[in-house]
Amino acid sequence: MIELGYSLSNRFPDPPQTDYASAPARALRHDLFCGDVFIEGDGGRDLSTRWGWVPVLDFAWALCDIVEQLDAVLPGLRMPRAEFDFTESADRLRFSRRGDWVELHADWIRDERPLVVDHGVLRRESRDFLQDVLADLTDLHDGLEQNLTVWELKARFPRVK
Repeated sequence: MIELGYSLSNRFPDPPQTDYASAPARALRHDLFCGDVFIEGDGGRDLSTRWGWVPVLDFAWALCDIVEQLDAVLPGLRMPRAEFDFTESADRLRFSRRGDWVELHADWIRDERPLVVDHGVLRRESRDFLQDVLADLTDLHDGLEQNLTVWELKARFPRVK
């Protein structure tokens, strides 16, 4: 099992003049909505960040993309891998698919044991996480719900049952 969550940082607020309805994808991904992401799994595995500057929407979006990348190669032919690079540091979150399981390794965690999660569960939880982040952000920021990038994201990565 995996639990995903986030918190927005008070140290890195969005610029007050931001027009969320017309903000480009690059700004939505990299310049706005900074905070931390919480990644917890069975057995007390905790890969959460505690930096305060992680672009939360970018992380949620990239996580959905990564799950799709892990599907690109049929399991058993070779081990699909992907990674998320944190832009302000050298740290990465690495993903390796082994059959129906995905191993997550965080560079900033000294413990070498990976967080292991079922691929289908990771797909469902990553999409739920993205949809929850989008719902929260559109509630908090006027105009964001009209942003075409947000519409495209909602349609591209719907919740799965």
